[in-house]
Amino acid sequence: MKAIILAAGRGSRMKNLTDERPKCLVELRGQALLDLQLEALRSAGISEIAIVTGYRREALEGRGLVTFHNPRWADTNMVSSLDCARAWLAAEPCIVSYSDIFYAPTAVRSLMDCPASLALTYDPHWLALWTRRFGDPLLDAETFRLGRDGRLTEIGNKPTSVDQVQGQYMGLLRFTPEAWQEVLRLRGFLTPAECDRMHMTGTLQKVIDAGRVPVVAVPYEGDWGEVDSADDLRAYVDPQRGGA
Repeated sequence: MKAIILAAGRGSRMKNLTDERPKCLVELRGQALLDLQLEALRSAGISEIAIVTGYRREALEGRGLVTFHNPRWADTNMVSSLDCARAWLAAEPCIVSYSDIFYAPTAVRSLMDCPASLALTYDPHWLALWTRRFGDPLLDAETFRLGRDGRLTEIGNKPTSVDQVQGQYMGLLRFTPEAWQEVLRLRGFLTPAECDRMHMTGTLQKVIDAGRVPVVAVPYEGDWGEVDSADDLRAYVDPQRGGA
């Protein structure tokens, strides 16, 4: 199995920390986020890893990774960046990781072991982490609803209460060629401008609504985090501190 890291965006909420480098090279606990991801992926047994570049692509060269480039990174969203690696996605199952997260190898293995065509990890105990980061967890939360069979039924909408959030989507997924083909089929109904704007959770909701490929949610309870700001860096180093 291969892995694809999505690292095209700048991460503007990091402010001056990404003036000269892509977000994935910001350091947490003495290591770049990218290095933390590579360590987890390789420890899980994945040796072929690609990275989709965009902003400051030169900083990501010479790292022994296959590179795909999104030349329109400033005008497109994450699914368009992922589409730059469609040759890999069409050929075999791939782990797909956002570049601004960290996680343990067990999160990767749980997806590798999942037989579903499209699966993602989620944190069922998200509330404590989001409260620490944002004070009010609903400031940045999105809906995440599950059916009794573990399939995802809703993702990415604005919740009005924490009861509508049964877990936190982490930005770590596994696509099979079948699942990727379904994404391409659904994008075929969109205009080019709509494709540019379509983010990952919106795409997942379209897959759910189409009902052809189930989206399976795999719970993960290990160490992980999403880094969106300098406050996040401090919060993950010192859990007693709040986030933004």
